[in-house]
Order: sequence, then structure tokens, then C-alpha cells
Amino acid sequence: MKRRCLVALWAVLVVVSTGTLVQAQADKSNIFNIKTYGAVGDGVTLNTEALQKTIDACHAAGGGTVWVPAGEFVIGTIHLKSHVTLSLDYGASLLGSLDWNDYPTDSLRNAREGQEECLLYAEDATDIRIEGLGLIDGRGTPETFPKRRPGVRGDRRPRLLRFESCKNLTFSGLTYTRTGFWGLHLVDCKQIQFNAVTIRFLNQGPNNDGIDLDGCEDVLIENCDIQSGDDAICLKSSLNPCRNIVVRNCRVCSHTAPLKFGSSGHGGFIDVSVTNCYFYDSPMGAIKLTLVDGGRLENIEISRLVMENVGCPIFIRLANRGSTFGKGGQATMGSLKNIRIRDVVAKVTLQDRDQSGDYSNTEKAKAGPIMISGIPGHPVEDISLENVKISFAAYGSEEDAKRVVPEDENRYPEQFFFGVLPAWGAYIRHAKNVAFKNVELTLRGEDARQEIILDDVEGFVNH
Repeated sequence: MKRRCLVALWAVLVVVSTGTLVQAQADKSNIFNIKTYGAVGDGVTLNTEALQKTIDACHAAGGGTVWVPAGEFVIGTIHLKSHVTLSLDYGASLLGSLDWNDYPTDSLRNAREGQEECLLYAEDATDIRIEGLGLIDGRGTPETFPKRRPGVRGDRRPRLLRFESCKNLTFSGLTYTRTGFWGLHLVDCKQIQFNAVTIRFLNQGPNNDGIDLDGCEDVLIENCDIQSGDDAICLKSSLNPCRNIVVRNCRVCSHTAPLKFGSSGHGGFIDVSVTNCYFYDSPMGAIKLTLVDGGRLENIEISRLVMENVGCPIFIRLANRGSTFGKGGQATMGSLKNIRIRDVVAKVTLQDRDQSGDYSNTEKAKAGPIMISGIPGHPVEDISLENVKISFAAYGSEEDAKRVVPEDENRYPEQFFFGVLPAWGAYIRHAKNVAFKNVELTLRGEDARQEIILDDVEGFVNH
């Protein structure tokens, strides 16, 4: 299994690197200045038409670079096209329009999750590169784009970017901020590289995910600095599986999770490597590997992580919500196996005291232990933790130690929904072949709960 994963992940690097080199060579041939097509960088003028004309001209010429010089260029929805590099100079900003009418959806593919609106859009395209030292600012604050608008049906907040069924994509440099909904959302795309990207979505509104990859293949995310309000690096599979994903050398914080698989998992997650990353200031948890809509979650390697000031450090959950995301039929029960987590150091902390100066049960549940759980008759299998050192906050009472934990087989998969768990270090149930090798769990203070609780577990090893 390990050799198969390494071969697959090496293919990711070769494919992505080769595609990037081809695109870089093509970019030298044609440069199209958006000001030549009428763009005005005064922070007021709407430049949607000027930027779209520039992109269309670049695409018609066989490809090249759309150059955005220094200035503040207000735009609505832009369609990126094949063989086009969008390059922003230092001091250049693309600002999302504050007028809802500048985000039309009539020519956009229907979104599987959420609504269609977005700032940057592409579908069925190849060889797109977004690069530079500039800024893409959606200006999607709750005041401008509230979650619910009077007289408007549904949640119509625009994403910062949505690409559908595209191939050979590169995101290099740039800072992305203030998305109205999810940030960088790629669906059924292949051969993708994120390098040295900065994302700043923290404390800017609800559902501000960083990078969402839905059914994507052959992806490399490296050297990125991500701060998100919701899930930061989030793999989804509403239809097709996510597979052959590499994440390395990234700094990530999130109010919800630095690394999340799900919640949509109809297609599954296969062959993923996450290594040498720093996760911090993430009160609702750090690593969340969830599969609740069918599919397979398997062959996952996570290593060399430092995690500070986080909630529940590791949450692995197999359940049966069974969503098919509007495709009809019934989702079959999924499987979760072959997960290896090693060389991890973490400090779990309590956050957000209430007005009395104490912590609520919800906040205590967020700072929970490792939780690894399937459901009755469907265990998670072959889970290995090796060279793991985690320090936990103490808060458990005698009453907490006696709690009966609900199964919640059909519920949205979030650990703190289970409440304060009766173990302070690890709670494992409905599992087979779980190995703790050189796992050191320590407690800061006194706690009435047990260190590890096993429930319906076959083949647990702790040495």
C-alpha cells in the first residue's frame, strides 16, 4: 500500500511540475495589459467588461499573460479561459463589486453545493495560471452580502473563485481575502498546484472556507499561509473521489479545522499525503477525517505536524448520513481504513470563557480527546498513530466520566456534537486494528475521566 501511495503521489508532482513549465513558457509569448482594453484602477470604476475583453483577446491569440498593473480594479464575475495567465503586479488589486447585479449566473454551471455566484469562474478549461504579488479581495463582508437577504430566495453570497472540470491549474503567490462564501472552490479539476498562496478569511463572516477541492485529482498544495473562518484545506467529494493529493510546508489556522475531509464524501478520498505543516489557533479541532455519504476514505499519510492552541487534535469518523447531493438514489455505506498519522506534537487548549469566567460544555467538547469512531456493524479499520505527543487541558468531572455517548449515525460529522466525552486522551469505538506506537498523552491538571476508552474495538495495540 505504501509503495502504491508513493508512486501515485510522485505522479502528482511530475504532472503538476510539467504542466507548470509548459504554461510558463507559453506566458512569455503574449502580454495583454488590461489598461489597453480600458481598465481604470481608481477603486471605483467597474472594470468587468475591460478585464473580460483582455482575457478573451489573450485566449483568441492562443494564450499568454493578462497583465494587471498596480491599481485598484473593481470587477464583477469574470470568466477565465484556457491558456491564460492572470498576473497581478505588487500593488495591484482586483476588488469584488459591492453590487449584487454584477454577479450574474445565467452562463455559469449549476453548483453542487451552495449557490452559483462567484467572482472568478472557469469551466472545461485547461492551462490557467493565477500568479503575482497582488491581491484579490472579494469584499464579501456580511454587511454587503448577508447570509439571508430580504426578498431573495436562498443564500446568494458569492464565492471568490469557482472552477469546474478544468485541468492544469496553477495558483502562485497572490493574497486572497474577504470572500462572501467559500474561497477557492475547485470541482472535478485535475493537475493543480497551489504554491506560496496567502489566504486571509479569518473573522470575515460565516462559511469562509480557504481551499475547497471537490472531486479533484493530482493536487499539490505547498508553502501556503492560510487563515480561514471555516475549514482551511477542505477535501470534498459530492460526486467523484478526491485522489492523489499532496499538502506540505503550510501554515494553517481556522476557526473550524485546518484540515478537513468532508462533510460531503459521496465519492471518497484516496491517496492523500500531508506533511511538515504547522496548525495553530484552531479552537474547533485540527485534523478531521470524516466519511458519511458513502465512498472510500483510505490510504492517508499525515506526518511531521506541529499543532498549537487547537481543539480536538484528531477526529476520524465513519457514519451514514447518506446524502447524494441531488443525484437521486440512496448512498451506500462507505468504508474508512488505512490511516497513518506519525511524528505529531500538539497542545490542546480550552478557549472562549463565558461571562461567569468558566468554560461551557460546548467549549469543553471542542477541546476533546482523540476520537476514532465508526458505527455499529461498520468499523473503521487499520488506523496507526506513531510518535505522537499530545498535551490536553484538564476539565473532566465525575459526571463527565459516566456519560453515555450517542451514536448519531446520521448527523453532520462534528466532534463536539457528541458532547464532553468520558475519556480525556482517546475515545475509540466501532474500530478494528488500531495501533498506538510511542503515543504520549499528557494532562495539564486533574481530570476524573479515563485516559483511553475502547468500545467495540477489535485488535487495539498500545506500546
